[in-house]
Amino acid sequence: MSKRCYYEVLQVARNASEAEIKKAFKRLAMKYHPDRNPDDKEAEEKFKEAKEAFDILSDPQKRSAYDQFGHAGVEGMGGMGGGTAGGGFSFSDIFGDVFSDIFGGGAGGGGSRAYRGSDLQYNLELELEEAVAGTTVRIQVPTLVTCGECGGSGARKGTTPKTCTTCGGHGQVRMQQGFFSVQQTCPRCHGSGRMITDPCGKCHGHGRIEERKTLSVKVPPGVDTGDRIRLAGEGEAGENGGPAGDLYVQIRVREHPIFQRDGNNLYCEMPVSFVTATLGGELEVPTLDGKVSLKIPPETQTGKQFRLRGKGVRPVRGGATGDLICRIHIETPVNLDNRQKELLRKFGESLESGGKRHNPREHSWLDGVKRFFEKMKL
Repeated sequence: MSKRCYYEVLQVARNASEAEIKKAFKRLAMKYHPDRNPDDKEAEEKFKEAKEAFDILSDPQKRSAYDQFGHAGVEGMGGMGGGTAGGGFSFSDIFGDVFSDIFGGGAGGGGSRAYRGSDLQYNLELELEEAVAGTTVRIQVPTLVTCGECGGSGARKGTTPKTCTTCGGHGQVRMQQGFFSVQQTCPRCHGSGRMITDPCGKCHGHGRIEERKTLSVKVPPGVDTGDRIRLAGEGEAGENGGPAGDLYVQIRVREHPIFQRDGNNLYCEMPVSFVTATLGGELEVPTLDGKVSLKIPPETQTGKQFRLRGKGVRPVRGGATGDLICRIHIETPVNLDNRQKELLRKFGESLESGGKRHNPREHSWLDGVKRFFEKMKL
C-alpha cells in the first residue's frame, strides 16, 4: 500500500510554517495517541503515520528532500529514531510539549498525568410541538464519575499511590531497537507514572465508578433533527484530577401525523371535497398554536398551495419565523349509491356539452397526446 502525502496526513499546505506543522501534529496526536485510544489499532496506525510525517516535515533538510523527490527522497530517514526530530527539537522535547497539552504534565516531569474524561452522547427524541416551542427534559445518563471513597486516587482511603518503579514516575520508558531509541508507554503503570498497591474497595483502583446521572436539559425553541446540545463537563469524569468530558444531546424529532417540516416551514396536505373545490368555501386549518380559517376559492385544483405567513417555525439561531404551507388534495367521492351515480352521469353529460370550456387542462393534455402519436407514425 502506497504512503499518503505527508502534507495530506498533517492536513497542512505545502508552504506551511514550522509552527503550523507542529500545531497540526499536536492536534492529531491529541486525537489518536494510543494512551487515549487503548486497543484501537486504527488510531494507533494514524498516530504512527502522523508522527512519521512530522519527523520528516519538521526537519528542513528532510523536508527539502521530500519536496524534491517525494517518499523516495527520504527513504530510511523518517520513523521514531533518536536524536533530533527536526527544527531543533529532540523527540523527548516534542513528546513532552505535545503530551503535556493532552495529559496536563510533561513527559519527564514525574508524577501522575491527568487524563480528560471521554465525551458522551445521548439521543433525545422529541415531538414536533416540543421541538418548535422548546422544552425542558430530564434525562438519565450512564457515566463514570469520580469515586467518592478515594477521591479519584484509586488507592484505599488513608493510603497513596506509589511511584512506578519501572518508569520512575514518568509514565514512559525508552527502549533500544538496534540503532533506534523508542519512547513508549510504560507497560507496568500504563502511562500513569504510579502504582496502586492497596486499591480502593469501591472503585477497585480505577478512581472512577459507574453511575446514572439525572440531568435537566433545556431544549431551545426551533431545534430540528441533527441538532446537538452541548453540556460542558457532564461527560465522563477525568482521571487523576483531569477535566470531565462533555455530554452531547443529539436531537431527533419524531414524525408528525399532520405536519412535515422542511427548514423553517411546515407543510400539510388538506383533503378537500369535490364540491368545495368546485364551488369554494371555508375550511378550518390546524396550526401549532391553534385553528385558523382558510378560504378556498371556487375552481381550486389539486396541488394548489396556500401559504399562512408566520405559522411555521422560528429558527433556533434567530431570524424570521417560517410559514405553514397547505397543499390541496381533491378527494374523489366514494361509496356512492345509484341515485348519486346517476346524478354524476347527468352532470358529466352537461359538462361534455360545453366542450373544452369546463375541462381545459384535460383537453389540452389529450391534444398533446394526439400530436405525440401522430409524430410517432411519421
